[in-house]
Amino acid sequence: MPDLPLSLWIVFAAVFGLLVGSFLNVVILRTPARMQWEWRQQAREVLELEPVDEPKPPGVALESSHCPTCKHKLAAHDNIPLFGWLFLRGRCRYCGTKISAQYPAVELFTGIASALIVWHFGPTMAALAALVFTFFLIALSGIDVRTQLLPDELNYPLLWIGLGLTLIPSWNPLPVLPSSAILGALVGYLSLWSVYWLFKLLTGKEGMGHGDFKLLAALGAWMGPVAILPVVMLSSLIGAIVGGGLMLFRHHQRDVPIPFGPYIAAAGWVWFLAGDRLLAAYMSATGLR
Repeated sequence: MPDLPLSLWIVFAAVFGLLVGSFLNVVILRTPARMQWEWRQQAREVLELEPVDEPKPPGVALESSHCPTCKHKLAAHDNIPLFGWLFLRGRCRYCGTKISAQYPAVELFTGIASALIVWHFGPTMAALAALVFTFFLIALSGIDVRTQLLPDELNYPLLWIGLGLTLIPSWNPLPVLPSSAILGALVGYLSLWSVYWLFKLLTGKEGMGHGDFKLLAALGAWMGPVAILPVVMLSSLIGAIVGGGLMLFRHHQRDVPIPFGPYIAAAGWVWFLAGDRLLAAYMSATGLR
């Protein structure tokens, strides 16, 4: 890496994160639409129904951005991360429809998270790997919030990248051995799988989706089995706080499911960056150290 001040690398990372955040918005919106279109096509084939002339949703990478309402192609300056939304005052230039605040929120969060990654790991290949980890978690969280889906198209690559990095120690953000990564993936999957079936046997209801198992398995591949319990506990704490706040301040109905994936992702990312410090603080506070 070029010998530049760390502060400059952090600025570069923040700008890069804003740009990637703009792309992640496309992933968050278009991936579920493509999945649901494919499911409908498959269902019609299985049920032997007449085909329907339903246009295929745009792909993630090649098709240009457009307004979801009027379908007008957006100008390049309207797509400037964060500032495009601010200049337009949150409305489409062509039809005046309100533009979701998700767009600037995802871009801003990705920029901040990218800066924190480079501040933590420095300008290294490990930081680049950690950025990939972060981008996957943001995309998965955004999709789960919108659709309560955690696509295999993102979960599986995240898992395999985590396993593969154990073969290149200098690129791996955490010192996880291949055997530990494999065990972490198994423990991550089976832990939530066990909770799922126990809850279903006791209540007759499904408490979480299978995508949650796969997401925790992917986190286990990146961080090893020792991270699974803290991540589950931390995600449950975050979920309880946020879920309680939603019910208290937004009158969220108890019978309306709340996606758990974003809490797993948030807990995993926090533990990824600060797990050692959090564990040391906990042991010091409880007198175990």
